[in-house]
Amino acid sequence: MVAKMTAALSVLLLVGCSAISVTPEGKSVELVTVKPSGNCKPLGDVVGSQGNWITGDYTSNKNLLIGARNDLRNQAAEMGGNFVWVQDSNNTNAWGSTGTTNTTVLGVVYRCE
Repeated sequence: MVAKMTAALSVLLLVGCSAISVTPEGKSVELVTVKPSGNCKPLGDVVGSQGNWITGDYTSNKNLLIGARNDLRNQAAEMGGNFVWVQDSNNTNAWGSTGTTNTTVLGVVYRCE
């Protein structure tokens, strides 16, 4: 029983260490820091995030950021967007943690023709 729980915890921690994968649709979404111009229609706000108080300490800051950006892209693609105007990015740390445990990226999804 203890061996099974240890194995399950090890798998959970390893999964927590990886960045969220970008979907094939999400790969076509471009992140920009300037509001898109031209024939672009805003579709709504989006929040991408990776990490929590359990897995955050075991995930590198790089993977937290990449995962949050990939989460943002995936959600934008689901909304039908192809651009996200990134407006803010935040890192937080849980009480008692040794560093960043969560990264959140905020933006507005656009469909540009």
